[in-house]
Amino acid sequence: MALLVCKFGGSSVADINKIRRIADKLIAMKAQGHRIVTVVSAMGDTTDDLLELTREIGRGHDLRELDMLLATGEQQSASLLAMSLQAAGCPALSLTGWQAGILTDNVYSKARINDIDPIRIEQELDQGKIVVVAGFQGIAPNGDITTLGRGGSDTSAVALAAGMKAKHCLIFTDVDGVYTADPRIEPRASKLRQICYEEMLEFASVGAAVLQPRAAELAMNYRVEVEILSSFTEKPGTIITEVAKMDKVRTVSGVAHDLNVAKIAIFDVPDQPGIASKVFRALADNAINVDMIVQSQMKGDRNDIAFTIERQELSRALPLVETVVADIGAAGMAYGDDVAKISIVGAGMQSKPGVAADMFAVLAENGINIQMISTSEIKTSCIIEEAQTQKAVQALHQCFDLENES
Repeated sequence: MALLVCKFGGSSVADINKIRRIADKLIAMKAQGHRIVTVVSAMGDTTDDLLELTREIGRGHDLRELDMLLATGEQQSASLLAMSLQAAGCPALSLTGWQAGILTDNVYSKARINDIDPIRIEQELDQGKIVVVAGFQGIAPNGDITTLGRGGSDTSAVALAAGMKAKHCLIFTDVDGVYTADPRIEPRASKLRQICYEEMLEFASVGAAVLQPRAAELAMNYRVEVEILSSFTEKPGTIITEVAKMDKVRTVSGVAHDLNVAKIAIFDVPDQPGIASKVFRALADNAINVDMIVQSQMKGDRNDIAFTIERQELSRALPLVETVVADIGAAGMAYGDDVAKISIVGAGMQSKPGVAADMFAVLAENGINIQMISTSEIKTSCIIEEAQTQKAVQALHQCFDLENES
């Protein structure tokens, strides 16, 4: 019997009727001879509701207590789904992340999975049960509950699939696959039937919300074949696989945008060894991830440094950067959260010159100013004014003729 790991997102388990439908779907899979491990997110807006409770309490609590609180959301979903399966006559058991053997580091709210110890899961599967695991959570070496960050249930599912050598990992969500652009921004976007690991990792890292970046990274590293598909239809989804298994390799597979961006600039930074380390070490020590970085030489022995972070981290980052500015003798700083990141991604870009130039030309033709640029072998990203995001997505989608991709 093949082992399948299935993950259901928050919209898929938003109420009891939806949970019952998932139970029916899982029972049908089991009847086909599969051993089933299911990972669930918190119901609907539960996580946001819990965060609102913390805001009512006020500041002063630490991230350890926040993880203790947020982990309860997924536990609700797991237990209710296991109860629904039992009520339908199917043996089932719910497990927390730590009961399921998801072992993490000790970074609260953004923990990384270090290992999977699936002994308990395998014991329950051997008894013919469907095992339901609370996603988004694990256990640190000191025994504390940790959470994996937004979208962490994706990571839980892919990690379990890798650790248990599952045949497939099925990510059920409220969309039926990966599209060439966000259909809410570009109505002509088309669904991709296949996408390679490298493309999916780039898409996830530049704002496509269908899969958490860490989950995409794990799938690529452990060669776990993943399918993104809808909980609410029976349509085939998008298969994430090795590039060698794809029917065709596209120059540009899609356009992604990310509004969760803030930009910080530091002016007249001394051009000395170790200065950049001081700037970014302060952020790293406070678990603030930096994305794009641009350094420009201005005059003499002075540079400007600009970089981007997640928008919700801006309030934490500013006092840290202000301290560094004073410490290194820079002239000052500026910041803004009215920017967006726009990206094109495609495995074929590495063998076709001029793709980035085409992107820049299209943005210029549409009066869209580029503030920052970053590239990889299969991705080009630009920071632009947030208000011009939709125009940029639609123009690039048309430029690279993505309407007919599939």
